[in-house]
Amino acid sequence: MSDIETVLARVAARRPQLIDLSLDRVYAVLARLGDPHKKLPPVFHVAGTNGKGSTVAFLRAILEAAGKSVHVYTSPHLVRFNERIILGGKEISDEKLISALERCDEAAGDDKLTYFETTTCAAFLAFSEAPADYLILEVGLGGRLDATNVIDAPLATLVSPVALDHEQFLGKTIALVAAEKAGIFRPRAPAVIGVQTPEAMAVLEARAREVGAAPFAFGQQWSFHSEHGRLIYQDDDGLCDLEAPRLAGAHQLENAGLAVAAIKAAGLDLADSVISKGLVAAKWPARMQRLTKGPLVDLARDLLGAEPEIWLDGGHNPHAGRAVARAMADIEGRSPKPLVMISGMQANKDAAGYFVAFAGLARSLYAVAARHDGVASPEEVEAAALASGLNARACSSLEEAMRLALTGKKDEPPRILLSGSLYLAGEILRDHA
Repeated sequence: MSDIETVLARVAARRPQLIDLSLDRVYAVLARLGDPHKKLPPVFHVAGTNGKGSTVAFLRAILEAAGKSVHVYTSPHLVRFNERIILGGKEISDEKLISALERCDEAAGDDKLTYFETTTCAAFLAFSEAPADYLILEVGLGGRLDATNVIDAPLATLVSPVALDHEQFLGKTIALVAAEKAGIFRPRAPAVIGVQTPEAMAVLEARAREVGAAPFAFGQQWSFHSEHGRLIYQDDDGLCDLEAPRLAGAHQLENAGLAVAAIKAAGLDLADSVISKGLVAAKWPARMQRLTKGPLVDLARDLLGAEPEIWLDGGHNPHAGRAVARAMADIEGRSPKPLVMISGMQANKDAAGYFVAFAGLARSLYAVAARHDGVASPEEVEAAALASGLNARACSSLEEAMRLALTGKKDEPPRILLSGSLYLAGEILRDHA
């Protein structure tokens, strides 16, 4: 175990790894640390159910294309915890991360600070001690009571598409979830709202006005569309003719549009060429990522005797399932191949709701489980897939699933989609790519 893993394990042993939405504990510890959350560069605060990570990636890439230094906070990580905290464009070093974690743990003392709250306070401490032009801050869960929601005057707040997820904490209706996301809005700060259902949009716009934020909503103050392979963005100040992002899937146009809207709402005057450079450069692992190397790819290559086509996506709720299914259908339209899924899910996710979007699109599904707490068993994933109309089979490992998916398929090589869980995606990227 590395030094950072040892420290994280020690913090985890002292701090409950549960979800207990509250801000009182966070404010108390931050005060003992000298209020680092009040010593940050201008903040873009990003909430939403789906697409907020990709929106963060687009925002970061655009700002960096403009020559700016950017801090970024995201969660969860895929391979290394350090991925969560980007200082001026680079992952935080083990030394700085250990120092911040230990100081936060000491400041918390006997307080019942949760693990996520502790690591978020550590991020604020690290950000306050390193120079940067901007901070992009991703909400962990919800918004109103999330540990990141201590920024009094953000440069802009953003809400990506809202959908049902974590209903036990955020509510069982879109309106309730949207209200929780709107908790990050602040007076006089632009409330940049992405593509939403009418129900979510109504709540978000109303809450923005209630707190004195300036709504900057898709379909009202700004819009986008795709034209001849380009992204066309428009608001009251005019039109931007931009290069389309390289991230796969039509849903990434929505996320890119939201990032551009945030740049505009924040008053940053960037040339179209700079924004285009950022959109093209943006990367976000495990979001419709094409895998081209690693043991799984090598195994597939051996089984097929040719180069395999393998996609990886960590989306894990019904909204994400629909987005990924649309992306795979678009690829199918350009290059027809049988689609075979290898999927794992967390036990607390709506697996059947995720899989139903692939009925009639995927030829078969092989169910697996990531090596992580809280996973659904392969048999449970198989049952959910069968209930959604898919031909499914439980497997004991990724390797077994890949062999079953590809053995005897040299004459008709399928397209493989590894999906359903960020934890499974992280395991694949760590062990297989």
